[in-house]
Amino acid sequence: MIKYAIAERNILTLAHHPFIVNMEHAFQTPERLFLVMEYCPGGDLGMKLARDGKIPEDMAKIYCAEILLALEYLHKLGIVYRDLKPDNIVLDKQGHCRLTDFGLSKEGVQDQDLSQSFVGSIAYMAPEMLMKMGHNKSIDWYLFGVLLFELLTGSPPYFSNNREQLF
Repeated sequence: MIKYAIAERNILTLAHHPFIVNMEHAFQTPERLFLVMEYCPGGDLGMKLARDGKIPEDMAKIYCAEILLALEYLHKLGIVYRDLKPDNIVLDKQGHCRLTDFGLSKEGVQDQDLSQSFVGSIAYMAPEMLMKMGHNKSIDWYLFGVLLFELLTGSPPYFSNNREQLF
């Protein structure tokens, strides 16, 4: 858990983008690390989907354009996000998307690098991660497609309450 918290702090210290949540301050005590984040009063897209069922196509286009710009920026910094899902996208006071929760992100990734990590939420895992083939920045684009599908339909393309069936 410590390495995920440190990765999140490092990424948020480095990343400054209009569609990524800002870290206002970080400090630690002997027992805990504290990250003080920008307040985003619009909740997250997971809550919005639960409330509304799905997102109108015109709003989904805007949300996806903002998320695409944030992912491109992260990739230019050598960061793979790896946990793109509605619960990790918050809405700021103007209603714009902000990526949050960088604990599973990977830093220092070059285009040819393959990571062997097995992380993320099962319903959103890319096939190459599930099959333990190694993954790179392209995993974020798979997750981007899953997110778009879920915004438009109200559920991810692959889902089951049975964990084994979902795998």
